[in-house]
Amino acid sequence: MNPLLSVVMPTYNGERFIAAALESVGDHDSDEIELVIVDDGSTDHTLDIVRRYAGTLPLRLITPGRLGNWVTATNLGLREATGQWACFLHQDDLWLPGRLKTLHREMESHQGPLIIHNTRYVGPDGRELGPWTCPFSESGDIPSNQFIERLLVQNFIAIPSPVFRRAAVVDSGGLDEALWFSADWDLWLRLGALGPVRFLGETLSGFRVHPASQTAARKLQPNEWEDQLTTVLDRHLDRWPVTGPLRTSVEQVARASIAVNSALSAASRGEPVRPTAVLFQLLALGPWGWRKYLRDSRIVQRVGSRVKIQRLAK
Repeated sequence: MNPLLSVVMPTYNGERFIAAALESVGDHDSDEIELVIVDDGSTDHTLDIVRRYAGTLPLRLITPGRLGNWVTATNLGLREATGQWACFLHQDDLWLPGRLKTLHREMESHQGPLIIHNTRYVGPDGRELGPWTCPFSESGDIPSNQFIERLLVQNFIAIPSPVFRRAAVVDSGGLDEALWFSADWDLWLRLGALGPVRFLGETLSGFRVHPASQTAARKLQPNEWEDQLTTVLDRHLDRWPVTGPLRTSVEQVARASIAVNSALSAASRGEPVRPTAVLFQLLALGPWGWRKYLRDSRIVQRVGSRVKIQRLAK
């Protein structure tokens, strides 16, 4: 019998954190899940650690060799998985206690393609850094257009948060492998357009912030970060059926959000930034735009977690 939930984990040189990720899954009832691990040619002890858990976790290890792209590895895992539902768990992230039990109820009842919940930031040592919440006040079904309106501004969904109908992703071609940084944002927007999204107010996963993460450590081409975010925004604005002033305002806030994200990414890598241009773009939003940006971008939570890491490191 196929499992209810497939957990897809792409790995690459993750020896520092992967044991904690696997143990967090092992704390749950394993009869309903499978763990599909796709290793991207690790050269450290990642595979040795994974194999130590083979006797205690329902895991399948796939070793295609060096692919060089976590998105490609993830798509391979999704195709090889067998669950009705699926989710992602990166090698440095965590499930929190009670996650599977809570999600089981929702997967049994929700008719849409996507379920999301709140997350918390954790540091390299596992210490809590603060919340990463979705911009919805109550648990329940979020209408598609409302969900997309807010998600267009910023990807507020941590990658270990969603569970989704696996066939809906595989049948549509999987994650876009050209989008190293924004493939998950593109996927959540695509799934959100298919029907109402179930939101749970509980905090059920941990997203680890550390300078050695694959995204943080990847060398960027000029304007690559901004280009990938803009590609996703343009793609889904074209598909969003809302017109009029709301559409215009959402687009303005979303493009300002991309400018801020690109500046923060450049600053974190020691690259030159033009803060004045970004500030003018934010000021042009006006009071409604400022409120929307602060609500939907989760900028305070995102920056706050990084500042806290820097303080703890001193």
